[in-house]
Amino acid sequence: MPGIGAKTAQRMAFYVLSLPQEEAFSLSDAVREAAEKIHRCAKCCNLTDGELCPVCRSPVRNSSTICVVENVESLMAIEKTNEYKGTYHVLHGSISPLDEIGPDDITVKELLSRINSEEISEVIMATGSDVEGELTAMYISKLLKPLGIKVTRLAYGLPVGSDLQYADSVTLTRAFAGRQLL
Repeated sequence: MPGIGAKTAQRMAFYVLSLPQEEAFSLSDAVREAAEKIHRCAKCCNLTDGELCPVCRSPVRNSSTICVVENVESLMAIEKTNEYKGTYHVLHGSISPLDEIGPDDITVKELLSRINSEEISEVIMATGSDVEGELTAMYISKLLKPLGIKVTRLAYGLPVGSDLQYADSVTLTRAFAGRQLL
């Protein structure tokens, strides 16, 4: 599993093996049930157990704005802020030529289909700041510009509580470019 090293995996395996049989079967049933019931939202590709996810079902969301994220974890991080009131589109990855992941391997087609069928005024690119995230944002931006849709990118800069002496030059450059009035 991603993010699980050999030692952690071993500890988890021994823990499961030490469980009473009933608890182990209960865990197994929960995993099976999740695999059977959880799927992608028909609209935004978020994970859900219904046809639409809670965000897409919500009548109070601004459906004219779409925040494009690489994964569900990013969506959840944004939701925790309680600042964004629009909708999302989950790509389930990013374009990575070195890993042979192209636009057809993520949900770009679904995003374009959605934009062509809904009244969208803005798409916010919230992909990662790594090379793959930037490439994905640029690719989607170039596809959307001819459609006359406003495409924006989340601001980048210095993390709260950090020291300038430890920031890299790209972060400092973006922090200066994205500065705001106080």
